[in-house]
Order: sequence, then structure tokens, then C-alpha cells
Amino acid sequence: MPRWKHYTTQIIELIKRYPGVVAVFGFISGVASFLLVDRQAGLAKVIATVMLISWVWLTLENILRERILRRFGFEIPAPVLRYATQMIHQESLFFVLPFFFITTTWNSGQLLFSGLLAIAALISITDPLYYKWLARRRWLYLGYHTLTLFAVLLTALPIIFKLTTTQSYQLALAIAVVLSFPSLFSIVPMRRWWRALILVGLLVAIGAGGWLGRVWVPPATLWLTEFAVTGHVDNRNRTPGESIEVLTSTQLRSLGLYAYTAISAPRGLDERIYHVWTLNGREIDRIALNIHGGRKEGYRAWTHKLNFPASATGHWQVQVLTEAGQMIGVLRFDVVD
Repeated sequence: MPRWKHYTTQIIELIKRYPGVVAVFGFISGVASFLLVDRQAGLAKVIATVMLISWVWLTLENILRERILRRFGFEIPAPVLRYATQMIHQESLFFVLPFFFITTTWNSGQLLFSGLLAIAALISITDPLYYKWLARRRWLYLGYHTLTLFAVLLTALPIIFKLTTTQSYQLALAIAVVLSFPSLFSIVPMRRWWRALILVGLLVAIGAGGWLGRVWVPPATLWLTEFAVTGHVDNRNRTPGESIEVLTSTQLRSLGLYAYTAISAPRGLDERIYHVWTLNGREIDRIALNIHGGRKEGYRAWTHKLNFPASATGHWQVQVLTEAGQMIGVLRFDVVD
């Protein structure tokens, strides 16, 4: 047996003996990348590239195994390939989890997407679920892989290519829609011409659903490091005054209010965000801000609102949103008589 085969077999057996090692490594690398988000473009790029290559392998597995057998004279065992793919899933999911967990607004619909990623990560380290339930259903297996790739791209694209959150989401969604074709094809084989129309309709539905559901997806590389609703801001030091949670209508009209946010973003990323002021769930004002990534403490910016409705009492929110409508965070305060 060639030496490289011997070492490969030993590594695989070692990982089988300690299956949690890959997941732990993925989580640690994710935390490290989160803390050093502007310096870890290389790691994010490697993981995204491996995910794309592994997806191609999954869809063309039988053809590629046959070609390798003809070209090099040996056959790669299917269990080895399945285990390698499982390790990719473990590393990728646990890599992105710290990004999504920190950037999730947990009292919003974003809980569903981050919760789905957490469930997917647990499945990747639970062999009975992964092999006996997931891997045996090819359409579900490919869908699982596409979800993992989608999450990796949302994290990697802003870091590697400095794309805005909106651009990253559009590109990641387009790739996910294209890669969902094999899963749909296995469900709706094109034996009749009208099935092709159904397949196209399903692809369009996935794309439209993914775009409409973007408000439930956290912006993986944008998060609030500091925020406050306050009566004044030190413009020289760019620091907020004391945070306000409750104030009267009189105080509101005499002082006005500042919504202060410090947003962390990857180095070199330029992003437009919005402070959306709402009263009892109704939008009152939407103010645009341009932020620049790279500062460890976050890019500090604020909006100052002086004009309020005649009846301003109630529950106020300042939602911090991307251009695509993904929520970065929420500031809250109440106005009383």
C-alpha cells in the first residue's frame, strides 16, 4: 500500500474514534475567525471552495469515481467519501455558527434560521441521524449540503470579496437555487414535458421564498458592538450620553433623541444601513447611514430625530437594517404621558 494511502487510512480511523474532534475544531476556528474577522479571509475562502468542490463531487459522484478508477487504477470506497463529506459539513456548520449566533436578533424571525443551522450542526455529529436518516434520502442530503453552502457563502463573501450584505445574499441565494436543481430533479424526474415546467416553477419558488425570507436571515458579518437611545452625543469623542429607556412626551419634544450604534464589519467593507424609527409597529422615519468596516470597536454612527408625531406615546423601536432589510439589531424605548 502506498504511504499516502496508509496515512490517510490512519487519519480517518483516528477521526472515527474521536468523532467530536472535527466539530470542536470547526467551532474553535469559527470563534477565532469571528474575533479576527478582518484577518481570516483565507480560512473562509478555503472552506467555501471546499464546499463548492464537495457539492460537485456529490452530484457527479458515480461518474468521478469511475474516471478515477480508469485513470489511476484504484477505487475510492463510498464510505470514505461519505465520511469526508460529513467532516466538511461539521467543519463548515460549526465554523459559521458563532457568526450567526452573535448576529441573530433572538426575539425575531431570525431565530428560525439560526435554529435550523444549529439543528443541522447537531445532525452532522450524530451518526445515526446523519447516515441512517439524512444520507439515505438523496434529495434531502443535497438540500442539507446546499443549506450549509448557503450559510458559508453568507459568511465568506463579505470577508473575501468585500461584497455588501445585500450583494452577498443575492449571490449566495442564486448559487443555492442553481445547486438545488439536482435535489428537485430527483423528486420530479423530467419524464414528461409538463414536469419540466413544474421543476422550473419550484426553482422560481425557492428563489422567491429565499428573497422574501431574507428578513429572517441574520447578516453574518455585521453586528452591534455598542448602542444607545440618548439625549445627546459627544461629537468630538463620538460617544453617546446616558441611555434612555423611558421618557415623557415633553422631554421627547424638547430634547429630541439620538439613536447611536457602533457596528462591527470586516475590514474594507462599505455598507449602507438604515435606522428605521417605528411607533407601535408603524414606520415613522427611515434614515440612511454609510458605514465602513475594519474598526475593532465598530463603526460609530448615529441619527438625530427632532420631528415626532402629534401623539408620540407608546412603544418605540429603532430597527437597524441592511439595504436588503436584514436586521442587525433593535433599540427600544417608551414614551409616556
